Amino acid sequence: MTTLRLGDWTLHTVEAGYLWLDGGSMFGSVPKPLWNRTNPADERNRIRLAMRCLLLRGHDRVVLVDVGLGDKFSAKLHDIYRVEPEPSLEHSLEALGVTPADVTDVVLTHLHFDHAGGSTRQGDHGLEPTFPKARWYVQRRNWDNAHAPNPRERASYMPENYDALHEAAVLTLWDGAREPWPGVETLLVNGHTRGQQLVRVAGGGDVAYFVSDLIPTAAHVRIPFVMGYDVAAIETMQEKRELLTRATQERAWIVLEHDPDIALARPVTEGDDFTWGERLPAAAGGPAR
Repeated sequence: MTTLRLGDWTLHTVEAGYLWLDGGSMFGSVPKPLWNRTNPADERNRIRLAMRCLLLRGHDRVVLVDVGLGDKFSAKLHDIYRVEPEPSLEHSLEALGVTPADVTDVVLTHLHFDHAGGSTRQGDHGLEPTFPKARWYVQRRNWDNAHAPNPRERASYMPENYDALHEAAVLTLWDGAREPWPGVETLLVNGHTRGQQLVRVAGGGDVAYFVSDLIPTAAHVRIPFVMGYDVAAIETMQEKRELLTRATQERAWIVLEHDPDIALARPVTEGDDFTWGERLPAAAGGPAR
């Protein structure tokens, strides 16, 4: 895990295990010889991806952004996605001295299973929220999308991961961008899935963005590197350019949710595109090479 101080907020990256997804789907029209250099595929053409969450502590809040896959997958799905369950979200939070009952708020960037699967767990009386005292937040547009998914996304939305939040009356649906706490704001992007929200944290003159699936891995910093999973690739490219332009001007950190090796990096311009400057590895201990 990596820690940053942003004014009154302490930011921690929190690892929640790994899964393997099809490399061709992760890079869309980008030829395999290009993406395979940085994200080598296994014998089933899958690449290893982190499920990295964000923990914010400050202003009497303990805020978690995204929750990984959880533990409800069947053996068949474990095999399809080559799930590596450790380090689990619970164990990573425990290492920071955080129990499930300590979490006050959970912001879900969107409801795909690798981001929202850890929202619910099997309790004595059925599915229940994983963090019993937390308030949960998702965009209404993504909630509606999850309950009437298009054929391309249907397999990514699993109601068992989020319907119990509504039933427990702990869910708030946001309509558009928000500033829920001092120094924290959400930004809306729609190219990957409708109603995805990113999180910007600012304080003490520093800025960090949790960009979810807008820039899933370090290789996706290139504007044309867009996932085949995205519902609107052209929108994704426009949204990436806008965010990276702003982040470059701010000398901001980008938190990479799915990169297995790099947790945070600062974008810099390279011609009419972008690359990375300073990088911090997933395991603390200095800049990544």
